[in-house]
Amino acid sequence: MKFRFLGGATEVGSLSMYMEDDGKRLLFDYGFTPSSPPRLPLPAPATDVVFLSHAHIDHSGLIPQLSSRIGTPVLSTPPTLDISEILWKDSHKICNLEGYPQMFSWDDLRSARNNFEIISFEDIKEMNGLSINFHSAGHIPGSMMTFVQGEKSTLFTGDLNTRDSRLLKGAKPVKCDNLIVEATYAGRDHKPRKEQEKEFIEKINEIVDRGGKVVLPAFAVGRTQELMMILKDQGFDIWVDGMGKSIIQIFLRHPAYLQSPVGLQQALQQVSLTYNPNDRKRALKGDVIITTSGMMDGGPVLQYVNHIRDDPKNAILLTGYQVEGTNGRRLLDKGTLKLGGVEQKINAEVGFFDFSAHCGHSELVEFIRDCDPENVILFHSEDREALFEDLKDEFNFILADTNEIMEI
Repeated sequence: MKFRFLGGATEVGSLSMYMEDDGKRLLFDYGFTPSSPPRLPLPAPATDVVFLSHAHIDHSGLIPQLSSRIGTPVLSTPPTLDISEILWKDSHKICNLEGYPQMFSWDDLRSARNNFEIISFEDIKEMNGLSINFHSAGHIPGSMMTFVQGEKSTLFTGDLNTRDSRLLKGAKPVKCDNLIVEATYAGRDHKPRKEQEKEFIEKINEIVDRGGKVVLPAFAVGRTQELMMILKDQGFDIWVDGMGKSIIQIFLRHPAYLQSPVGLQQALQQVSLTYNPNDRKRALKGDVIITTSGMMDGGPVLQYVNHIRDDPKNAILLTGYQVEGTNGRRLLDKGTLKLGGVEQKINAEVGFFDFSAHCGHSELVEFIRDCDPENVILFHSEDREALFEDLKDEFNFILADTNEIMEI
């Protein structure tokens, strides 16, 4: 088996991996990092099939370009396709607004869907001597791990979460010879989920009790809906804005990929959705606003922050990973944000709550051990060495650089 990362080997984002196994050419994901400017993977070679692990833009973002160029079939779950289409349209719009070169055309976007082949976790695909099946990755609804059985077996995890969340059950290990596993949080562990949720609710109560408003920047896919479910039945006046509103409906159309469709529906009934500028004015009179974008590089969040930023009674509580170079990372590191192109001091309280949908370090160690592979290939991480040091005496590790051709 040969493999080569086109992006995402030593960084979080821009993920794509090309693999040759028993003469079959496979591509896993093809995304870009939505930084300023966007970071792209290397061009993909001719490929027989693409496996799209999930819809997040750093995994799916360049699929329309790829589909237009080589017309390769793309395998994904139904939620992944539906959500990807929304994210592609949003990326196209943002490129126009920010003045970046377009990565694909509207024609590419419209035709991309025709190249998709929808699979479920029960499916087995036979491809020229390879047997391929799929497992839940536990990351967001519809996210999948791909298991390829040839002379040796290989598991590609995509983004991985083994902990149960409000939205879905955690991923389960799969015995394999070669484990290609993301390591976003290598070297770092998450707080126990229940403890984190308790502290989060207590902090919001504290802010609301002092007369403040809470803005929760949230990723549209997964995080918005998770926060709604965490805050369900807490009695807050909650408003939801941004792309996450559309994603709620997609999730509810695919209940088989949710742990509790009823729980999400109940959470939806307890929030107000914004549809126009008047709704946004009303949202500013409420207690909590959940809105995109999660890294604060655009979207309605900046409008809300501009209204609340000067009052220390208010708060901005970040709820997800902030990539280097994003507005959210700037807020955490410097206490400032770029608003309308101008860097502004934020006087509202700033906090961070780790509701990551990725495995922490200890969970990655346990997952790797339970998969019991011969070879472990780490990607999607800025600190792969932390896992290597913990497990180097148990497994053969491969820490490939982007564009490095490796054979095992």
